[in-house]
Formats: sequence, C-alpha cells, structure tokens
Amino acid sequence: MNFIWSFLIILSFVIGAMNGKLSDVVNAILSGAETSVTVAIGLCGVMVFWLGIMKIAEKSGIAEMIARLLKPVAKFLFKDAAHNENAVSNIAMNFSANALGLANAATPMGIKAMEELQKMNKDKESASDSMCMLLAMNTAGFQLIPATVIAILAAAGCKNPTEIIVPTLLVTCFAFVTAILTAKIMQKIFPPQKENEVNNG
Repeated sequence: MNFIWSFLIILSFVIGAMNGKLSDVVNAILSGAETSVTVAIGLCGVMVFWLGIMKIAEKSGIAEMIARLLKPVAKFLFKDAAHNENAVSNIAMNFSANALGLANAATPMGIKAMEELQKMNKDKESASDSMCMLLAMNTAGFQLIPATVIAILAAAGCKNPTEIIVPTLLVTCFAFVTAILTAKIMQKIFPPQKENEVNNG
C-alpha cells in the first residue's frame, strides 16, 4: 500500500512538471492537507460523543441487557457462543456500534468477541463458523445511523449531511442480510474439518 501511494505521489509530480502545472499540484496538496485537518477536527466531536455513549451503556448494564435481548438471535447465528455471556455481550455491542456507524468503537468489541470465540474453537488453526459469521457481519457493516459519514459530510461543508441515512440503511441492510445468508450457506457446503473426519471414520 505504501508503494502504491508513493507511486501516485511521484507520478502526480512528474505529470505536473511535464504539463507545467507543478504549482497546481503543490497547491492541491496543501489544500488537501488543510481540508483533512478540518474534517478530522470536526469528526473528533462526534466520535467522542458516541464513544462516550457506548461506554456509558457498558458501565450502566445496558450492554448486558442488549446481549440478553439478542441471545435468541445469537443462538441461531452463533451456535458456538450461545452459552458464552462475554462473547454474546461483545457481539451485541459490536453490532450496536456498527449500527450507529461507529466503526472505530466497534473494532475493539469485535476483537474481544473473536477472542472469546477462539477460546471455544476446537480447531485453533481454522476459524469456526461463528467467527466467520461475525467477520461476514462486520464486513457487511449494517448501519442504522451512519454517524461517522454524517460527521465527515458536515465537516466538509455539506448542507444536508443527514440525507445519506435512508440510502445507507437500504444498502447496508441488503448487504447485511446477504452476508448472513451467504455465511449460512457456506457453513452447509463446507462443514468443519473435524466433523468430516468423524463422518469418514
């Protein structure tokens, strides 16, 4: 990735110099740097607010309550984790953070959930069905409120940043359902290796 970015930067300078527009390239770099700082500062406020909300939910027991509500769903989607409260809780909070568009907040919860799932994984060399399901759900990235995108649009000067909510909801909902169905189908096509060994025996 570093090679690609370096190549693009060098190429832009070379082409700019060849066309006599090297000053425009430099101005674009400086303008982009200024915009990135503005967007980052604008994003900080929203991220701090939602991360605080998630922390309050964790400390107040709301996270545990959400985990209990999602337990029937977890039993179906995450059979390995159905009786592991820590795994279910982290999966629930990971899903909640993603639904609110807080990918940065969802990441540590997803990692904790993966660690719990790995503890229950019989084959430590391969990902379990539940681990694959969690990865598929995170990749799909269902978002009820795309807070991060809204914050970026607002910081960039968009007049109506919330108009992204409905399209994002429709697209991520479709992707989320598709990811779950695909993971379930793949579980049937490629059962765990140890089950195959038992059946062959």
